[in-house]
Amino acid sequence: MIVFFGPAGAGKSVQGQMLAARNGWRWLSAGQLLRDTHDLDMIKEMQTGKLVNPERVSELMGDAVKASKKIDHVILDGFPREMSQAKWLIENKSHHGRDIQLVIVMEVPKSELMKRLEVRGRVDDTPEAIDERLKIYRTEIYPILTYLTEKIVNIVHIDGVGRVGQVHDRIMEELEAYKLA
Repeated sequence: MIVFFGPAGAGKSVQGQMLAARNGWRWLSAGQLLRDTHDLDMIKEMQTGKLVNPERVSELMGDAVKASKKIDHVILDGFPREMSQAKWLIENKSHHGRDIQLVIVMEVPKSELMKRLEVRGRVDDTPEAIDERLKIYRTEIYPILTYLTEKIVNIVHIDGVGRVGQVHDRIMEELEAYKLA
């Protein structure tokens, strides 16, 4: 598995979808899986900027990963978002059948994120929800990265600013360095 970390608007989805299309891999977005459930309570919870029940998200993601067992690589976008989900991902390999081969952390300044999200215009991208998601992201991501480092998972930080193709080239260089592409 390749796991993308980064705040909303960092380019995880664009880059994950490009990697999947280019290499015949599967892109799995926690946010998209949640939106696709059509569960109005979960959608309302997402619109506030709060995280949806982590067990529910783990269940959705685990089922999606398991269903992708014939695909070489699975790209996780927006998962794990909490320590419990990171531990679930590492400890439940017997359920979903995959190791984390690389974590890619997309680094983008807040000013750039706000511009991107304004253009994206999703219903859950209100300024209040964006601020809440950034606060949650910062609070949760660093302990997760520390935990994954302790579990000997490779982590790379990618400059997510620039043209889509430039950022993609940076990611491909790292994937090639780790012999994943």
